[in-house]
Amino acid sequence: MKPQMTMVDLFAGCGGLSLGMENAGFTPVFVNELNEHAMATYLANRHHLVGGKPFAEQTHLRCNDAHELQGDRLQGMVADLEAIGLSFPPEHLSGKGKGASTLDLLAGGPPCQGYSGIGHRRSYSVDKKDLPSNQLYQRMAAIIRRLRPRVFLFENVRGLLTSKWTRDGEHRIWDDVLAEFRSISGYEVRWSLVRAGDYGVPQNRPRVLLVGIRADIVAATDLVDVTADPEDAVKCGFLPPGEPSDCPDLVDLLGDLVDPAIANVLANGDYPSGKFATTSYPSPPTTWIQKQLRAPAPAAEHRSRGELTDHEYSKHAPNIVAKFKHMIANGGQIPEHARTKKFAQKVLPKRWGNRGPSITATSMPDDYVHFSQPRTLTVREWARLQLFPDWYRFEGKRTTGGLRRAGNPREGIFDREVPKYTQIGNAVPVGLAERVGKHFRRILEEALGDAGQ
Repeated sequence: MKPQMTMVDLFAGCGGLSLGMENAGFTPVFVNELNEHAMATYLANRHHLVGGKPFAEQTHLRCNDAHELQGDRLQGMVADLEAIGLSFPPEHLSGKGKGASTLDLLAGGPPCQGYSGIGHRRSYSVDKKDLPSNQLYQRMAAIIRRLRPRVFLFENVRGLLTSKWTRDGEHRIWDDVLAEFRSISGYEVRWSLVRAGDYGVPQNRPRVLLVGIRADIVAATDLVDVTADPEDAVKCGFLPPGEPSDCPDLVDLLGDLVDPAIANVLANGDYPSGKFATTSYPSPPTTWIQKQLRAPAPAAEHRSRGELTDHEYSKHAPNIVAKFKHMIANGGQIPEHARTKKFAQKVLPKRWGNRGPSITATSMPDDYVHFSQPRTLTVREWARLQLFPDWYRFEGKRTTGGLRRAGNPREGIFDREVPKYTQIGNAVPVGLAERVGKHFRRILEEALGDAGQ
C-alpha cells in the first residue's frame, strides 16, 4: 500500500469531496462544516485513525464555523496538526508568504446557494454582497496562507462565474475570488469549468475548480506546465482531462434498486402506516457500477449483509401517481390538466444516448421522476447519482421544505436546515473528487519522490 497523504476539508458538507479524495489515497486530518446534520453524516462515515486515535472522536480536529479559524483558534489548529506529525512554517514566515508545510492538500467549496441559479431564486431581493456565506472564500484563502499546503482546491458552481455583487452593478464576484486566491504568495493558480459527466459521474453538473500548486511542487514535476495557458487548469495539467465515455446509464446505476412490489402499492395507494421503504436489495447486482457501489462497508461499519438503508419512498397522492404514469408512458410529457407555472418535473432517461448526462442532482428530490416507477427518487437513489456507495449513512431529516430549507435573507434568516436530500445535492460528486484526487496524488508523488511526507 502506498502511504496516505493528508488533507484538510473546509465546508465539507456530508463528505463527498473527502470520500473521493480518500478513495484516491488522501486522509482527512481536519474538517470544518457548519451544519450539525451534515457534520454528523461526515463523522458517521469516517473510521480512520489519526495519530493512533479514531478521527471522528477527536473534537479538536474539527470545527463548525470557518470564521473561528483565525487568531488563537487557527494557531491551535496548527499545533494540533503538528502533534500528529505534520509541520508548518512559523507564523511570521507564513504571513510573509514564505515557508512550506507537509500538509498535502487543503480543499473546500464554500456554500454556493447565493451563487447558483437555483439558489438565487431562493435568495429573494438581497444583494449577494449581503449574504454572509458569499464572503467565505476570503476565510479559506486566509487559512491557506497560514497552513501553506502543497496543493489547494477551491470548488464551486458555474453561476459563480457570472454572478454580480449587486443587482444593479457590473462587478463580478468571480473577479474578486480569482484575485484573492492568486494573491496567495508562492503558488501557481489555474482554474477550469468542468462537467462531472466527463469524469464518470452520471450527471451534467458543471463545476468551477480552481487549483493552487505550491511553487516548490511545480518546480519538481513535469506533470504540470504553467506556460501552457494563463488560466486553464486542464491544459496546464493542474486538473485531469475528462473522459466522457465511461459514464454509467441510469438503468445500469439504479436498476438493482427497483422493487417490483412498490409499483403495486403506488397503484392502489394502500400505503403502510409507518415508513414506506425497501430494506433489502430486490435483486443482485448485474453491472460493474452496481457491484462497485454495493461493495462491503469499512470494517468499523456493523451492518447485516443485504441490508439496504435510506431507500424510503414518498407516499404520493393518487393524482400525482397518475401524472407520473402518464409522463413515463409519454416521453416525459406532463398531462395538460396537471401543468403549472412552477418548476416542471422531468422523467429520468434510462439511457443517456449520444449526448451524455442531462441532469443535475439538486437539493430537491421532486425535480425528477423515476424512469420506470411513478415516483420520485429515494435518498439512496439520490446518493447513487453522486456515486456515494450504499454503505454511506446519512444523518438528519429525510427532507424538508420552504423557509426551513431555503432561509429568507431578506428577513435576516440565513440559517438553513440541511436534510438528507439537500446534503447529497450540495455534495461534490464522489467520482469527480476521486479523479481529481488521483491526479493530485500523481503530481505530489513525482514532486516528492522518495521523500514522501
